[in-house]
Amino acid sequence: MEELKKKLQEEIAALEHEFRTELPKEILRARELGDLSENAEYHAAKERQGLVNARLGQLRKRLAELSMIDLSKVPRDRVGFGSTVVVFDTIKEQEVTYRLVASEESDAKSGLISTSSPIGRSLLNRTAGDEVRVIVPGGTLLFEVVRLTTIHGEVVE
Repeated sequence: MEELKKKLQEEIAALEHEFRTELPKEILRARELGDLSENAEYHAAKERQGLVNARLGQLRKRLAELSMIDLSKVPRDRVGFGSTVVVFDTIKEQEVTYRLVASEESDAKSGLISTSSPIGRSLLNRTAGDEVRVIVPGGTLLFEVVRLTTIHGEVVE
C-alpha cells in the first residue's frame, strides 16, 4: 500500500511541475506567435493543461481514498484487501493463486487482481472451503477456496 501511495505521489509531483511550470511557459510562447484563433500550439498547450489538471484531480482523490483505508479493519480470518488466495478452479482442475490489490496495481497475468474486479469481488469475505461462482465476460468460473493468507500474515486453511 505504501509503495502505491509513493507511486501516486511521484506522479502528482511530476504533473504539478508540468502544470505550474512547463505548460505556462508553452502557453506564453504560443501567445507570442500571434492570432490565438488559428494558433495550433496555443490550443494544444491549453488542451494539455486541461488534461493534466483533470488527471491531478483523479490522482489526488485516489490518494485520499487510499489514505483512508484502515488496514486494521481488514479481516484476519477471511479474504480481504491484500490477501493471497489459492483457489481450485473446478473447470480447469488446477490451483490458481490470486492476490487482491488496489486497481492501480492489478495485473491479471501475474495473479494480481483488483478488489473491484469480478473475481476480486467474488472472493471478498470468503474463507477456506467456500465455493465461489464468478461470472466473467468469458463465461462462468467455479472456484473452491483452498487457503488464504491475509494481509496480516494469518493463514487460513
